[in-house]
Amino acid sequence: MEETVRFERDGHVAIITLNRPDELNALNYDTLERLGDLIEQVRLESKDIRVLLIKGEGRAFCAGADLKERRTLNEQQVRRNVRKIRDVFTALERLPQPTIALINGFAFGGGFELALACDFRYALEDAKMGLTEVSLGIIPGAGGTQRLSRLIGPAKAKELILTARRIQSTEANRLGIVNGTARDQEELHALAMGLAHEILDNAPLAVYQAKAAIDRGSSVDLQTGLDVETMCYEVIIPTKDRLEALEAFREKRKPVFKGE
Repeated sequence: MEETVRFERDGHVAIITLNRPDELNALNYDTLERLGDLIEQVRLESKDIRVLLIKGEGRAFCAGADLKERRTLNEQQVRRNVRKIRDVFTALERLPQPTIALINGFAFGGGFELALACDFRYALEDAKMGLTEVSLGIIPGAGGTQRLSRLIGPAKAKELILTARRIQSTEANRLGIVNGTARDQEELHALAMGLAHEILDNAPLAVYQAKAAIDRGSSVDLQTGLDVETMCYEVIIPTKDRLEALEAFREKRKPVFKGE
């Protein structure tokens, strides 16, 4: 039986693929468990895995929670599933490595929340996305109300969430939800890998601490954010990569970073 989530490597880039194309990559509990395990694996291998890509198999990125499964659950099991999806997406967001979502098709509800938990998002031009939960009698429960409002502002987030509106990637690009759009799957992959390799040119520990400084500082006042930045900088000072960069500058060559 083929796994519901695939994992592969391309050098220092890890690629996670949701693999339930017949169900539009909807997230049942088993899929969430597998996704959570892979995210933890990426975290533990942060010295070797330096960028993570997440995509969907077939014509969808992820259609959200598996409603076929949801109809069979009692209230306690629903709470378990919601807690699980929230915890998995939080673990994704907290990875030290930069993460890139490739929105190759539908991304609704929890699927859109999965993309929002990533650092960057690229989408096909005809992809559609939205937090559609209120049309199903619930609300976004995996971080959507919080992450979307922080990304595009509370007023616009309320407009999209309270109307359960589905938008195309061109509108998402205009709003700043996605970083760019592509005509086809090949171009989508090239955009994501292009960004990944730009990131890979730099010192991985410095990349991780720069990401941490932005993430931790974005929800606090400026002075606290500056203190966060200072703490993240302090982590970098004793690293071998910092010294390697100085030596490479002196020798007029490209530095060779090892993540140490």
